[in-house]
Amino acid sequence: MTPHRLLTLTSSVAGAAIVALDGTVLSVAQPTLRRELHASFAQVQWTSTGYLIAVASLLVFSGRLGDRYGHQRVFATGVLGFSAASAGIGLSSGIGWVIGLRVAQGVFGALLQPATLGMLRAAFPPDRLGMPVALRTSAVGVAAAAGPVVGGVLVTQLGWRAVFFLNVVPALVLGALALVVRDPARAPAPAAGVGASVGEKGTVTALGPSPARTPLDVPGACLLAAALACLVHTLVGTSSANGPGGTVLGLLAVLVLGTVFVRHERRTASPLLPAAIRGSATIGAAAGMLVTASAAMLGTLFVGTYFLQDVLGLTPLQSSLRALPGPVMMILGAPLSAMLMRRFGSRRTAVTGMTLLTLGILVLSRLGQGATAAHIGAGFLLLGAGFGAVMVTATAVVVRQAPEGSAGVAGGLQQTAMNVGPTVGVAVATTMITHTGVETGPALAVLACVSALGMLLGRALPGRPDATAGAVAAVAPSRPLPGSGELPHQGEAP
Repeated sequence: MTPHRLLTLTSSVAGAAIVALDGTVLSVAQPTLRRELHASFAQVQWTSTGYLIAVASLLVFSGRLGDRYGHQRVFATGVLGFSAASAGIGLSSGIGWVIGLRVAQGVFGALLQPATLGMLRAAFPPDRLGMPVALRTSAVGVAAAAGPVVGGVLVTQLGWRAVFFLNVVPALVLGALALVVRDPARAPAPAAGVGASVGEKGTVTALGPSPARTPLDVPGACLLAAALACLVHTLVGTSSANGPGGTVLGLLAVLVLGTVFVRHERRTASPLLPAAIRGSATIGAAAGMLVTASAAMLGTLFVGTYFLQDVLGLTPLQSSLRALPGPVMMILGAPLSAMLMRRFGSRRTAVTGMTLLTLGILVLSRLGQGATAAHIGAGFLLLGAGFGAVMVTATAVVVRQAPEGSAGVAGGLQQTAMNVGPTVGVAVATTMITHTGVETGPALAVLACVSALGMLLGRALPGRPDATAGAVAAVAPSRPLPGSGELPHQGEAP
């Protein structure tokens, strides 16, 4: 592996881990934060909701900024801003400052997250993306598993502010590295330059002007941001005092904004979502799998935590230990999933992952008062194995199916799916528990149906051998495509 690829992989993995760790340690710190700042429960909820709305609404546009100005540069801006916002939260004197800076943190998080995938797409050939994506997935799993433990220790020993200072120094180091490591050099695109995409049968398709020469689709970005912000706000508030009427109005607003956005994208000369991404059934299916898998996974974790603590009466530590096979299997299984994908293809690997995820949900749906540690652990083990496989496979498909000039948009689309999915899952779980009380079976049955939908979507992914990856590899690595204005990656012979 060349030094450039190694540094790019390190930045991508560490950047994704920092964002994941920040979210998990915050959940541990919120009760103490509320008491010390004399905040209401609604105000504390907005420290999470404000961040989620900001990050989800800006991910795709941030990915387009990376395609235009360079993923390393956008990543450096995002990670340095994320670090500054974290330090500001740690120094805040009131809940208003915390909420405002969490929103700012979401904006910078939206900049760095798509760039972590865009950098990988630019640095690695399409047929070698599986393992870098798997390592990134494993790092997110480690951060998610370690977050509650690390957060608990810091809050107990040093107070809630310590959890925000935790990522300041690592983020500063990553920002400095990103400023040193530049994107591979590229020849300036001619005025009529076009990007190119390789279809599933190896055909090269012109995509229009190079991203560096096309104007930014600001109206499209605003429409999409408004639709996603409205969707997240509506889903987060499904169990609030607004009632079903507010939820219906919110979803209608999302539908109207989404329709206007689609019409705008079809008519504008420089759409936010290029035709190669917007019209790809494969990318759409992979993104749909990420939404359904993350919705089923996070919704099940929400219900499972409720069951273990409120029904079985376990402590938070005991609950974490019962669920530990899940993140462990996710961490260990991600690299294995990359190898299976190369051997058996994306379709079989992803569908198998969704099947394991669905089985895990069904196993947990059968838990009762006499549930043993082995029964609980088996359910979470299946969850982790299945979710890790889907994460690796669907993410790799989304990123490598997109032209390199649109890798940032593809990364933003993947991250949007991974932010919207959990919100949908928790909303479904909350609604079901509200109506069924202590009965967790119905909620998990609905989430199993959501997971099964992902199994159907997986049939649209490339089969064995992964034809798309092979086609791209056959034409892309050694020589630039005619008219693309691209040079070979640094360290590779032309």
